[in-house]
Amino acid sequence: MARPSPASQPRPGALVARVLPDVAGIDKEFDYLIPEGAAGSVEVGTQVRVDLSGRRVGGWVTAVGVEAAAGLALRPIAKVRGFGPDRSTVDLAGWAAWRWAGRRRSLLLTASAGFAVPRLPPAALKAPARPWPSELVEQIGDVGADRPRLLRLPPAADPTEVVAELAQRGPTLVVVPTVARAAVLAGRLRRAGGDVALVPEGWPQARAGAAVVIGSRACAWAPCPGMAAAVVLDGHEEGLTQEQTPTWGAVAVVVERARRAGVPCVVISSCPTPELLAIGSLRLVARSVERRGWAAVEVIDRRGDDPRLGLYSERLVALIRAEPRAACVLNRTGRARLLACTACGSVASCERCGASLAQQKGGEIPIPLECSRCGLVRPQVCAECHSTRLRLLRIGVTRAREELELLAGRPVAEVTGVTGAIPDAELLVGTEAVLHRLGPADGVTAVAFVDFDQELLAGRVRALDEALALVALASRIVKGRVGRVLVQTRVPDHPVLRAAVVADPAVLSSHELDVRKELRLPPFASIALVSGPAASEYANGLKGLAGAPVDLLGPDRDQWLVKAADGATLADALASVPRPAGRLRVAVEPGRL
Repeated sequence: MARPSPASQPRPGALVARVLPDVAGIDKEFDYLIPEGAAGSVEVGTQVRVDLSGRRVGGWVTAVGVEAAAGLALRPIAKVRGFGPDRSTVDLAGWAAWRWAGRRRSLLLTASAGFAVPRLPPAALKAPARPWPSELVEQIGDVGADRPRLLRLPPAADPTEVVAELAQRGPTLVVVPTVARAAVLAGRLRRAGGDVALVPEGWPQARAGAAVVIGSRACAWAPCPGMAAAVVLDGHEEGLTQEQTPTWGAVAVVVERARRAGVPCVVISSCPTPELLAIGSLRLVARSVERRGWAAVEVIDRRGDDPRLGLYSERLVALIRAEPRAACVLNRTGRARLLACTACGSVASCERCGASLAQQKGGEIPIPLECSRCGLVRPQVCAECHSTRLRLLRIGVTRAREELELLAGRPVAEVTGVTGAIPDAELLVGTEAVLHRLGPADGVTAVAFVDFDQELLAGRVRALDEALALVALASRIVKGRVGRVLVQTRVPDHPVLRAAVVADPAVLSSHELDVRKELRLPPFASIALVSGPAASEYANGLKGLAGAPVDLLGPDRDQWLVKAADGATLADALASVPRPAGRLRVAVEPGRL
């Protein structure tokens, strides 16, 4: 370990910097002297190394030229590591730490390069070639900085020309849900003559200045000097929300960043969620354009099928035998429970909120059914025909592959979240990971959802939005009307399927807005999940707040649900209660709720 620098009294005129250490669990700043030779290279956001409690650690400068406390002996900064986030991003991290009840350290780590950046390359500000006028370009022609613009594009539409048009205004920040899609879009913009910084590897170029800065979720924090516009693609995607705490969302961060900079912000989505609809004005393309961008969706009603047929209907088998390359989706990473009536084939679903019903663990006989979404409990009886004979539907991807291989008469490759590259096979089966690994260039002409009821009846707040997003993703893979999407279900009249068939996401969003409003769920409230051994003590602190700004529900398996009227009220309430000793997790508006 390097020898600690000796502490000394600040000399007259010496510059003092305030540093936030890169140490887990510490959200306190410390003062250090700026060495004489480093005065010109230290500014807010600069990454440094300092001596702290007998060891040398990294950190970020949060203020320069501060006045040290009288009589305090200060150590000098041990090393200037290089460029970090700029002042505006450091300020944004403070806001996000309040908004999502987290620490600035994790946010500044996301906003920094994963390597030392002692010097920057020259700025590269050549915008991509201006696209030909089109309906997509016309939709953003009058976008201003007063309010974010929500642009609903069909899944198969290419957003490249939208990004290229916005880039004519100046440096543009672009956030894409996946690394693969960011790389594809960056390649297209470069071929159009634009200077593009693809982060994280292009972080130094982004910090120096680039016409387009593009990347996945973390790109919401990437540097973009002189930012003139911001874009988020597929704003509905779950991958844009951080899973670890603080559970920040890329859309909210980019919207706030654009607001502070006073520049236009465009969020593009093929199936806007209720949360997206609440952030800005919605713009639509012509119905003919939208219909062409969605695949033809064929719904297979399995309520009357013989249970001995198993997972695969005759229509699905005929489809996969006829298509040159197809993918089947059975999104069952765990052993999810799903009950169906043996008499009429209907799925046991909640009459109040529509989620699936599962048997309660233990308890009385016969075992009651419980809704995993709203907690409704009712007897084990079919709501359609009143039969008491319900069977459990369970099968994993591996067994599904074996059955499909026998039915199709050709090899079938299995794809899950741990699979590397997509296998070179004509027929694929897997979880939703198969959809995220495929693209329009992979030659897939048909996608079949083997058991879509698991998505439609999932006990999550955003389950229906996620279900429609899967159909949209399948439509993109098969290039809209060029291919076909087949959905097997026992709920053929579900709003998700109606929306997909008519290529109109508003069919679902209007339904979801009514449900969310009645249950006081986002965007009509802001929610946090509090869990961990210290959750009970923290929840008691929230109960004691004056004026009752939040509602507290729980505990449910050592987890508390906190509700407030809006995000600011929730953030203030969570920040006003001291965190107790012990492990505590506060997830504000998590992706999976």
